[in-house]
Amino acid sequence: MSFSNDVRTEIAKSIIDRDRQFACLYGVLLYCRTFTAEQIVLQSESDVYAKLIPSLFQSVFHWKLLPDARTAGRDNNSAVVSFRITDPEQIGQICSTYHIHPEKREIRLSNLVNNSLSSFLAGVYFGCGSVMDPNKEYHLEFNTPSELLCSDLQKLLRSIGVSGGCILRKNMYVLYLKDSEHIEDTLTYMGAQQCTIELMNIKIRKDMRNKANRVRNCDEANINKVVSAAMRQTEDIRWIMKCGRMETLSPELRELAQLRLENPELSLKELGELLSVPLGRSGVNHRFQKIAAIAEELRSHAVHSE
Repeated sequence: MSFSNDVRTEIAKSIIDRDRQFACLYGVLLYCRTFTAEQIVLQSESDVYAKLIPSLFQSVFHWKLLPDARTAGRDNNSAVVSFRITDPEQIGQICSTYHIHPEKREIRLSNLVNNSLSSFLAGVYFGCGSVMDPNKEYHLEFNTPSELLCSDLQKLLRSIGVSGGCILRKNMYVLYLKDSEHIEDTLTYMGAQQCTIELMNIKIRKDMRNKANRVRNCDEANINKVVSAAMRQTEDIRWIMKCGRMETLSPELRELAQLRLENPELSLKELGELLSVPLGRSGVNHRFQKIAAIAEELRSHAVHSE
């Protein structure tokens, strides 16, 4: 089962009284893709949705003849459940009850009573919403059928402190959320508290993995720096030896040079601990700088002599 369907399952359990059912069905109907004076079509791939819709119509309208559910397959082996309403009397009752104008659908807050706004948003999610698996990406979106409905929904989400962007995709106005905290707030508001907790746990696990990766990458970078520095230092020392100038080095530099040749894998700090008079990292680095300067001078003389 997908995370998006887990959200549907959880919020469906919160639609328990008639006010919530009324608001939820309003959200489903208002944001469905097809709503005209001739027909209303409600579609979803969710089994939860397929079970919820008849119960909502029964609670709100008490129809003897409920919309029939029809199932059709898709190329990706998923099944789409459709509820089609073509009876003019039923469509008229829906429009009258919810004050919906098919040619200009917009949110009417007067339809929402007794703090049922959260159930309305749940209905909108049932009708046109989806959320990505947070293990892959933080993304929640609503595929709204018009620019006006997209704008209305954007304003509604702002009223609960949630910001989202809008884009036009395949003739649908998509309102999307990318911020994980805004997605958490939206899920919680709709009634999917357990899914919110799961998303937060996933964030914690991903953050821990990212920190572990950063530490590992940092360790690898430090190792590479140590190896590169050791190779440069060894090259300098061998050049000084090739030029027959080791004996001209001070005893401190000769000791360090010998230790480097014998221990190419050690860090500056570790080399400093092996000196007859232990020295810190910066002190060891300063001595290697002197060795590098001597080697560079000898290279320069070699070039000029050629």
